[in-house]
Amino acid sequence: MDRQTAWGIVTEFVQSESLRNHMQAVEFAMRAYAEHFGEDPDSWGLVGLLHDFDWEIHPSLDLHPHAGAPILRERGVDEEDIRTILSHAPNGERITLRDKALYAVDELTGLITAVALVRPSKNIKEVKISSIRKKWKDKSFAAGVNREDIIEGCADLGVDLWEFHIPLVLKAMQDHAQELGLNGQDES
Repeated sequence: MDRQTAWGIVTEFVQSESLRNHMQAVEFAMRAYAEHFGEDPDSWGLVGLLHDFDWEIHPSLDLHPHAGAPILRERGVDEEDIRTILSHAPNGERITLRDKALYAVDELTGLITAVALVRPSKNIKEVKISSIRKKWKDKSFAAGVNREDIIEGCADLGVDLWEFHIPLVLKAMQDHAQELGLNGQDES
């Protein structure tokens, strides 16, 4: 499946612009991890892009992402890609590096987005690691972000949270600020 087809699935099932942006942020972070590990960025990006496509129709961790798997099969998504998408569920089995990366970046992209959005400029390019570290410590900030999942994901990947993981994901998002709607208040 190519990105255009995957994006068609996203736009069919996801109406929320912020959820679409989140899915793209995960896509960009997954592409960065694929490049780091010498893997296929298109394949890794695809699972990042599609990972939450069913959230609006099944907004419950009891159903998501498993309820979306039959739809993905109908649309021709590869079984290994579906398995990776299913691996990001709370009790998912994370076997491959791709599975582990998806789990590690999913929540972090939400935290980084929140850090960018509280800035007066709303420009992710102005976000620094120190800003993320400060907000990380504040458990009431972006309270829905499961920091333990991020830590667990980094441990599974064998990467350091502050020295590697957060900088890699932040840069991937900064490189795509415009697509993510995080390039500042004046988007002209």
